This record gives sequence, C-alpha cells and structure tokens, in this order.
Amino acid sequence: MKNRLFLVPALLIGTLSSPVQAESRDGGPDSVDVLLEEQRRKKEAWLDQNLFRPYETWKEGVTERTGFSWGSDYSAQYFTGSDILGDSSASAGMFRLFGSWDLLNRGERNAGGLRFKVEHRHSYTGTTPSGYQLNAGSVGVMGGPFNDDGFRMTNLYWRQEIGDQMVGYLGFLDVTDVVDVYGLGSPWTAFTNLSFSTGSSSMALPNDAAPGFYLAGWLNENFYLSGGLVGLNSDPSDPVESLENVFDDAEFFKFVEFGWTSSKDRFYFDNVHVTFWQVDEISDTATPDGWGVNFSSSFWVRDCYMPFFRAGYAEDGGSLLEISLNAGVAWNPRKDDLFGVAANWGRPNEDTFGPGLDDQYGLEVFYRAQVTDNLRVTPSLQLLANPALNPSEDLVAVFGMRGVLSF
Repeated sequence: MKNRLFLVPALLIGTLSSPVQAESRDGGPDSVDVLLEEQRRKKEAWLDQNLFRPYETWKEGVTERTGFSWGSDYSAQYFTGSDILGDSSASAGMFRLFGSWDLLNRGERNAGGLRFKVEHRHSYTGTTPSGYQLNAGSVGVMGGPFNDDGFRMTNLYWRQEIGDQMVGYLGFLDVTDVVDVYGLGSPWTAFTNLSFSTGSSSMALPNDAAPGFYLAGWLNENFYLSGGLVGLNSDPSDPVESLENVFDDAEFFKFVEFGWTSSKDRFYFDNVHVTFWQVDEISDTATPDGWGVNFSSSFWVRDCYMPFFRAGYAEDGGSLLEISLNAGVAWNPRKDDLFGVAANWGRPNEDTFGPGLDDQYGLEVFYRAQVTDNLRVTPSLQLLANPALNPSEDLVAVFGMRGVLSF
C-alpha cells in the first residue's frame, strides 16, 4: 500500500513530512484525509500524555477492525483593525468533525470509501471574521470559514481509487479541496486572506457541500490532469435542497487543471499548474456566467523555504477580483512552526462591484506557533493599501489571532 501512488488535487503523495502540511496520501490542506493524517502524525506524542492514551488506543482499534477513522478540532479567529467602516473587531469559532470509512478493497488495489466533514460555525461578535475585509472597505475575504452558519455539512462523498494512476470523488464536495490548491492555501494553517488561497480571490467559487464529481490522474511521472463539475446553488445547512437545486437549476461550476511536479513524492511541495474554470449564470441572484484562468507555482526549497507566485484572471462570473497577482514565501524556523509573508495586487471585478474602482494592494504576515502537540496559535498582521471601497483611507491595518485545538 505505501508504495502505491494516487493523485487528487493538492495531493500529498509518499512519506514526506513538512511544517507546511503533514504527510498524507491525498487531499488539499483542509480535506478529510489530510486532516486525519495530521492527527495520526502527532498521535505518538499524544500517547505520551496519559489523558489521551485510552482514547487514541480505542480509536486505533476501531480503525483496524472496521476501516473507520475520525478526528476533530476546535478553532477560533479574531480580527481587530484601524479605520474600519463597521465594527472594529470580529471573532468566531468552529467545531469540525471529519472522518473516513474505507468500505471497498481496504488496503488493496482499487480501494474505495466514504469521506465526511460536518461543522458548527458560530460568531462571538455581531460582525463575523468572514465579512471583516469588506467592512474595512477592501474587496476580498479574510478568515472566510469563520462565519455564523451554525450546523453544516462541508462534504460527504465517495472516494474511489482507479488503478494506480487515477482517483475520483462523487458526492457533496468542497471544491477548495480539489482545485488550484497548494501547501499554503489553508486558512486554518497558513494565510487567512483568500487572495493567498484557492482561486486568489479571482475565481467564482461555489459554496461547500456542492453536489458533483471530480476525477484526476497522472499522465506520466511528472504531469497530471484533473477536472470536475459541481452545482452552484448549494446550501451546506440543507444538503437535500442542494441536490434538488442541481436538477431544478442545472447551474454548474466546471474546472480543468493541468500541472507539473518534480516527482510524484514531491507533488505537494514542488508544483506548477494552470487551472481553467467556467460558471453558468445563477438565475436566482442574477449573477452572469463567466470564466477565468489561474496559475500557481510553488517549491519547497531545502525542505525549509517555500517561495510561491500565483495569479488569476476572471471574465465576469461574480468573482471578487478581475485580476489578482500575489507572491510570497514561507519559512520553517523550527519543527511545526511556520513564518509566512505575502503581497497581493488586485483589480476589483467591475461586473461584481461596478466600474471606477481603483486597484488595491495587500500584505499579510503570520507566525504559526505549535504550542503543544495538539494546540497551535497564529498571530498575523495585514496591511490593506488603497482599499477600493474605502477611498478616504490610504492604509488599513488588521491584527489577527487564530487558535486551533485538535483532539
């Protein structure tokens, strides 16, 4: 099993360990398999603490007998800033329960199984972190997952390996797990600003729990091809309605991604890809159809530094930015800690926000500290220059604090 290689977008294949992301077989930074592998990697350290030994030993036994694995975490995000148009601070928390159940050919060729993730998202303040950047007058999203949705299902899908070179998903998907992903794209582990994450704020992303499918495979030792289709009118709090909307509205987000990696076991670390996407018109909100292209290049140098350059262009479709360019670097100063800095230039999408808005600029700096084996905290600073929706201000500063407790 350990010598077999699979591909999913943002796949981490093989047995590399890195502070950018824990070792895993597949999935983006916040996909179920990656989250489970993150907790498995730290389990030995947890077992040294008597508090966790009985629980982890019991979980391991269940997995061995049934193929069912699960994990959970609690996270919180806080922002406060200067010259904010709305509330000066925002905070929210989130509980996540995620797992996998390998039901077909477990540990063998052509294995298949279920993946799930459910959450409860709740706000501590009147303004949620997900809306804070717009309150600051800047086009974009920071701390996007931290809102006040309540109970929701992020994904529930069947994952099927097809030989040694392909994998497919079918069910309720979170497309940020499978499109235009890279090692620093998670708002739980790296940058909080969407400009430095999936789509670079220039992709018209659908909501979570979107019914659809995904398929990916290796073309040779270095090149891969992936693509998928999901419904646009998903509601994570009501998956049944999301499924009904697919048949009633037939409005979809489609994407194809072509990429290169230095080797299969370096997929997550050395990766260059281009992603093409298209969205249908959303009749309920009068959002026009559109399309776009995104580019990403990142390399894990000497297993210590990850410089990256990412860009995106959108033609209508309801995206935040029409053009987005960003570059940055992450550095691993010590085991499991991570320092990151990145800058963005963005042009607001005229179709979404109207004509006449100026270009804007952003900078984010963070330091992720692994306090204990199951607790990490991340202070951050963002500078939003020339905010397009707040022309009276030249610069807005936002301080953030994020904490994640895994158990």
